[in-house]
Amino acid sequence: MPGRPAAISSTGLTKRFGTVNAVDGIDLHVPQGSVYGFLGPNGSGKTTTIRMLLGLVFPTDGTHTVLGSDRPAELTRVGALVEGPAFHPYLSGRANLVRLDAADRTADARTMRTRVEQALDRVGLLAAAGKRYRNYSLGMRQRLGIAATLLRPRDLLVLDEPTNGLDPQGTREVRSLVSELARDGVTIFVSSHLLSEIEQLCTDVGVMSVGRLVWQGALTDLRAQQQPQVRVETPDADAACRLLRELGLTDVRMFGDGAQALIGTVAPEAVAAALVRAGVALRGLRVERASLEEQFVGLTGEGFDVSG
Repeated sequence: MPGRPAAISSTGLTKRFGTVNAVDGIDLHVPQGSVYGFLGPNGSGKTTTIRMLLGLVFPTDGTHTVLGSDRPAELTRVGALVEGPAFHPYLSGRANLVRLDAADRTADARTMRTRVEQALDRVGLLAAAGKRYRNYSLGMRQRLGIAATLLRPRDLLVLDEPTNGLDPQGTREVRSLVSELARDGVTIFVSSHLLSEIEQLCTDVGVMSVGRLVWQGALTDLRAQQQPQVRVETPDADAACRLLRELGLTDVRMFGDGAQALIGTVAPEAVAAALVRAGVALRGLRVERASLEEQFVGLTGEGFDVSG
């Protein structure tokens, strides 16, 4: 992808457990400044990939760089939330962040309070900072987890299923926060199995299926590949299918109340006129593009959770 410097890049990245390739030779390119959606059904290899990128597990084969380096030291510029936040339930949100900050030997203790307050403010938790973590809602817990990643300036955030298990309000809170961070120029790598999350948040997308990266690129490019199809509502489905083939349309099929086909460059009004001339009873005709859900199912052979 020329002209788009990578925040994350990999070549042939592979992780094998016994005889099973959990991640099978993937070549990632996450452009700097993007919100990259790492999409795939549960068990497709997303979390294992993230763990390799963060140095939590070693790859069986292949190479990767994060922020242009393959050295773990660069991870100080990376914030990550993997498989949900973990905090002390009996401590307040503020106290939990203070403990995390104190564990960072590279942080200046004299400015610790400022960092903690700024991180809480960034995620909208200042008013609830003194409340015990056990009393936080799921959305608040996720936001505190993101706050923990923001105790230091970050160039890259890696978020694994950031809205998993959240109610609609919590989901909106986390999405709004991610969008705000992206506007500030942070590259964000979001792993998810929720299609709506990817559609609403992301500029770029990578699709995983059974350990393989089956598609990667800008979301606009994926949408551009959606081929329009014509759907003809008629009781004469057989006759409609024959005529659509004669007009040069492809992938002609019957459905419940008519026929459908990829329309290509044929004008819809020409299709309607031909059907009428041939005496096909026409109840309705519309042109539509395959949904993103249908595209992803076509890429992976599996469905996705659509709602977030």
